Amino acid sequence: MEKHNLTLSGLGRSFGSTRAVDGVSLDIGPGEFVGIIGRSGAGKSTLLRLVNRLVDPTEGKVVFGGQDVTALKGRSLREWRRQCAMIFQQFNLIDRLDVLTNVLVGRLASHGFASSMAMHFTDGERALAIRALDRLDLAPQALQKAGTLSGGQQQRVAIARALVQNPRILLADEPIASLDPGNATRVMDALRSINNEDGITVLVNLHTLDTARAYCDRIIGMRAGRVIFDGSARDLSSDVVRDIYGGGDLSEFNESVTSTAIRPAVPA
Repeated sequence: MEKHNLTLSGLGRSFGSTRAVDGVSLDIGPGEFVGIIGRSGAGKSTLLRLVNRLVDPTEGKVVFGGQDVTALKGRSLREWRRQCAMIFQQFNLIDRLDVLTNVLVGRLASHGFASSMAMHFTDGERALAIRALDRLDLAPQALQKAGTLSGGQQQRVAIARALVQNPRILLADEPIASLDPGNATRVMDALRSINNEDGITVLVNLHTLDTARAYCDRIIGMRAGRVIFDGSARDLSSDVVRDIYGGGDLSEFNESVTSTAIRPAVPA
């Protein structure tokens, strides 16, 4: 599969008088693992939604492989959302359905309307879903109702659902914000493994510094809708951190101050 850069050019989004994202320009190479950090309201979530086209930009554009993503409509837009899979903080699973069916929902973008409504899946798609669950140590739970799983397990089901889309980019919006440190580590290890083994570009919004430092090749710091830092973990000095988070009490953004730090289970 040909590899492409993801390029954001002057990307912006306003909600009334509020500038949620303000003139963001980034060039993200294929296979990068990028962490986006900043306080709540910094524009992190809106930025990912602009990339996925869940939100349309007020100005600027997103380009992938020479294609202007911001101009896509209809089937072309659905195909982009298949290539650019989204993982949410709140999992977005259907509690009453079993885990396997929840994962197979990730295949619906590849189906026609009638097949999607009937939720008919091929044996090949079911095998693909089982393999995705096995990668995330969840194959034994395939026939269990999604609503009976722990939060960490549900987030890994959401990752498996994204995987069966055969994406080229994974966007993860605060995927560990509601998880305890042990489950957070499992989720971040899973994302890092997918990035390493499949070469899928990963952009992940993170609330805490230690997690970004432990996992991310590149860290982007946002404040008031703007990118104010773009570099490696070793470049993330105390002064830069204060600029990103606006000074004050920074303990809530650094696990080493408040709890057990999130660290990879295996070398990244």
